[in-house]
Amino acid sequence: MLHIQVNGEDRNVTATTLTALVEELGLDPRKVAIERNLEIVPKSLHPTTTLTDGDRIEIVQFVGGG
Repeated sequence: MLHIQVNGEDRNVTATTLTALVEELGLDPRKVAIERNLEIVPKSLHPTTTLTDGDRIEIVQFVGGG
C-alpha cells in the first residue's frame, strides 16, 4: 500500500500506476488530467507512470454541460 496525497488529501492506495489510481478512485480515465509532483503527465503516459510513496497527485475531472 502506498501513502500519497490526492488533491490535497492524504490517502493510502493499492494502485501502482496513474491509470490504476484513476480506476481505484472510480473516475472516468477519458475525462481527467493529472499532475504528479507539480508536473503534468500526458494521458499517453498514465498507464506507465508509477506511483511512489509521498507522491503529490492533482486530478482535474472534466465535466460537460450546456
